[in-house]
Amino acid sequence: MKIIVITILVILGITACKSKQLGNPKVEIITEFGAIEMELYPQQAPKSVAAFLSYVDSEFYNRSSFYRVLNQENQPMGAADAALIQGGLWANKEKNPAKISTIEHETTKQTGLLHQDGTVSLARGAPGTASTEFFICIGDQPAFDFGGGSNGDNQGYAAFGKVTKGMDIVRKIHHQPVDGELFSSPVFIKEINRL
Repeated sequence: MKIIVITILVILGITACKSKQLGNPKVEIITEFGAIEMELYPQQAPKSVAAFLSYVDSEFYNRSSFYRVLNQENQPMGAADAALIQGGLWANKEKNPAKISTIEHETTKQTGLLHQDGTVSLARGAPGTASTEFFICIGDQPAFDFGGGSNGDNQGYAAFGKVTKGMDIVRKIHHQPVDGELFSSPVFIKEINRL
């Protein structure tokens, strides 16, 4: 009887480990204002998630920052109103994101992931130029979806995850002093880790 109980416990343990592995990956951004947890969606946006996790695993984001913000006072000319915070390596003089490979663009039309409150997405210039820079939406941002008109190319941005805990931290960062579209002082990201 004891052997049967032990066998059942071992099987349950293995099943629990496998189900945890099969779930969507989660990461935690440790900022100077607190932690932000995100769930990533590799089934819908495999290339974006794989690239982002490779940067996390390589510790590229350690000692990076949130450096850009869009709010009601600083909208780019001709663009739809938007609210977001943007982070990555751009403001870090020690690391050069220009040397990192770019990611094939995964549109919201392809993935079905929309830019809603808490959505995490890749920043880019032209389609296929995204790499280490990402942003978090504050409120729904349909102009960032495919055909939404935020870009002249109408391809939108590549959504790949969502904040699951810490939107209060995202909003606190969003309300820091700004100089145009940049934070007066970038908000320090200590590290980003897998959970």
